[in-house]
This record gives sequence, C-alpha cells and structure tokens, in this order.
Amino acid sequence: MGCCGSTADETTCGCSRTPEKAGPTVLVDGFDPAKKIPPWVAGTVSTAAGIAPRIFTKLLAADVMGAWKARWGIGRMNYTIAPGLYAVGTPDVDSPVLVSANYKMSFDRLRRELTGIDAWILVLDTKGINVWCAAGKGTFGTDELVRRVNGFGLEDVVAHRRLILPQLGAPGVAAHEVQRRTGFKVIYGPVRAGDLPAFLIAGNEAMPEMRQVAFSFMDRLVLTPIELVGVIKPALVLIGLLFVLMLIRKPSAPFLLLVDHTIVAFVPFLGAILAGAVVAPTLLPFIPGRAFAWKGWLVGLVWSIIFVFSISADWTLALFYLLVLPAVSGYLTMNFTGASTYTSLSGVVKEMKTALGALVVSAGLGFVLLLGRVAGQALGIL
Repeated sequence: MGCCGSTADETTCGCSRTPEKAGPTVLVDGFDPAKKIPPWVAGTVSTAAGIAPRIFTKLLAADVMGAWKARWGIGRMNYTIAPGLYAVGTPDVDSPVLVSANYKMSFDRLRRELTGIDAWILVLDTKGINVWCAAGKGTFGTDELVRRVNGFGLEDVVAHRRLILPQLGAPGVAAHEVQRRTGFKVIYGPVRAGDLPAFLIAGNEAMPEMRQVAFSFMDRLVLTPIELVGVIKPALVLIGLLFVLMLIRKPSAPFLLLVDHTIVAFVPFLGAILAGAVVAPTLLPFIPGRAFAWKGWLVGLVWSIIFVFSISADWTLALFYLLVLPAVSGYLTMNFTGASTYTSLSGVVKEMKTALGALVVSAGLGFVLLLGRVAGQALGIL
C-alpha cells in the first residue's frame, strides 16, 4: 500500500486527497433528500439554482387529520412546513411562481387546487401563520419575500420576473419595493385558491368575483372550534369554583350530588359560551348592529331570558344572569374580530376600547348583586 493509502502524513508523502464534492444546493430550509421525507413529497426537481422537492397535489388522510387537529388547536403552532421553493408537476423556466405561507393548512389548500398544473410554490417563513393574518402581523411581508426570492436564487430558476401572491397577503407587501429589490413584479391572484386554475388560464387576469371575499356560513362555522378551545381553561376554572361553592353550602352532601349540582349551575354559563363563540359568529350577518361585542351581547341576552324564564328565577338571580351571561357572550364574540374579514384594525381597536369596559362593568355588577344576595341569605335578611 502506498503512503497515500496509509495513516502517514499526506504532506510528507507528497500527495494530497481530492476534497469531496459538495452536494447540490437544496432550495428548502433543512430539507435533505437522503433522509426521511414527508409523505406529501414525491421526489425532487433539478434547477439551475439547486434542487426543489416535488410535491403531490392530492391530500392524504394525514393531511386532512392534521387540518382537523389544527382547527381544534391541537399542535396548531407547530403545523408548519419548511420555507423554500417547491415544485408542482414538471415546472420549467416559464412556469408561474405562486407565493404562500408556511402554515401547512394554507400550503395544502393551495397545492390541492393545482392538479394538472406545472408551477413553483415559494413558501415564506410566516411563523406558522396563515397568509391573511401573517400579512397583518408583518411576517408575510416585503422583507421576507425579498429575502426568499434573492436567497433561493429565483432569478436562475425561472426566465420570467413575475410573482403571484394571494390577494389577502397584499396588506403586508409593498409591490414596488419588491420589484425594486428583486426585479420581480408582484401580481395579486384571486382570494380563493380554487380560482387559481381559471386565473392562470386567463393570463393572470382575475374576474371581479375572484376579488370578493364571501365569508359564508360555512367559512364562519369552521372557525368556531378554535374559539371554543380558547375558553376551555376558563370554563374549567369556573366549574371548579362552582364545585367549591356547592361544597361550602352543603359540606355533608354526597360527592356525586355536589357534582350534579355543579353541572346544573354551569348550564347557564355553557349556554352563554356557545352563544358567544358559536351562534353569534355563524349568524353574524343576520344579527342587528355592527360591533361584534354588541351582536354577541344580543344573542347572550336572548339566551339569558330563555334560561331565566325556564327556571322561574327570583328577581336577584334573574338580574344576575341578565347582567353576566350577555357580557360573557359579548366578550367571546368580540374575540372573533381577529378571524373575520368584516373588520379593520382601527375598527377593532375602537370597539375594544368602548365595549370591553362596558362588558366588565356589567359582569361586575352582576357578581356584586350575587354576593349581596348570598350575604343577605346568610344574615337572614333575604
């Protein structure tokens, strides 16, 4: 064996090793084709800038389940994909470049509409937030778009200089700045991913209906689970407090009887929660008024009146429910402003400043009344 095949010093042997050739650049952060790849990746596509994962357009059962879990807040903040450039079909230098967020539900909604289309998808790092919300927060924005276009060498991947962005991402992007810093022109696509095939066939022209946000009954309904998830912890705390109150009132009562009384006592609050987090958001356009807190308060008031009459409550208890339950509903519906296309940032800020104080005062008066009633009973006054 020669000295270059031994453990001797290579310099003194007068020979040297050829350094290993680096692999091709991968156009997705952290993606390694040699390792285990996601089931929605079909392979890779070579470009002048590096290799990009080729993705399936058909959603798998795991994708559907993942979206369902995210709707219910299960692993929601980790439901992401790596930022980078992905290939759909067999794209070439003339294929369109569609820009999306790294929230996987947004990415899945886009790719499932691209069956039979050759395209590139440029995914930005929006911290796992959907396009619309990320545009408001600045993560789907000018700087991130410029950084990804330049960082992944997009000018070497395609011959044209056009980026198709979702219309709901427009608030976060200064199109003229993107063109100045990258040479790519920003074109805003339709609101719904389902309109993209027609948009592309029409030469990147959107029909008027493609620019409109419908926010239908089903659009609103699918957003309510996350509102319910957000109220689970406060509801559990309330149930615990109600149980303690039952225990104080009847310390010698059997455990199961205390549980039964606690559940009965929680029913009016459960109704207020459902009124504010589900009923009011789904019926939003049909409830009088503009402010979300007002709409939720009205639905909560209807529930309170129904409940008070159903149990024939005395005036103090009835007034307690009428002060507290609508306030709970109004607050929960006001939270829905962050999920609705009906609102603006200035309108939300204005509503919170005026409505939040009124809801707190209403609920506070209700609890003061209840404490007075309990104290009066203890002293034998009432």
